[in-house]
Amino acid sequence: MREVTMRADTIERVVVLRHPVERVWAALTTVEGLSGWFGSVAEIDLRPGGRAYFRWDDLDDESTATITVVDPPHRFAFSWAMEGLPPDSAPRTLVEFVLEPVTEGTRLRLVESGFAQAALDLARSAHQANSQGWDAELADLGAYLDAVA
Repeated sequence: MREVTMRADTIERVVVLRHPVERVWAALTTVEGLSGWFGSVAEIDLRPGGRAYFRWDDLDDESTATITVVDPPHRFAFSWAMEGLPPDSAPRTLVEFVLEPVTEGTRLRLVESGFAQAALDLARSAHQANSQGWDAELADLGAYLDAVA
């Protein structure tokens, strides 16, 4: 089950994964987990103010994020530069994952916000790219969790 919400400033996705919260949390917050579904290579210093690094070899792309929230195993958030801007420049979007146990496993709510900070054309482009990216990445997360079950 998946819900898709589209607003100019925000991307929101809700998926129900057939796995316990602790397994989904590990997939979101460990090097092993992230490298299994979110890009080709990941590094993470899991603490507020810590750094996360992601590389997608197939896209020849990489991103560095700053961890903003670590509330195991329920909430994890980071900020990163918008697509099309240098990594160290503002504006940045906030990506938040909220996990909730449900009968079927885990309800994962992903919200990325902050696109309206940028010029309209850049905001639209980044929003579209990240919307498509999250659809693919969340499908990869489900496949990863199913494969390691």
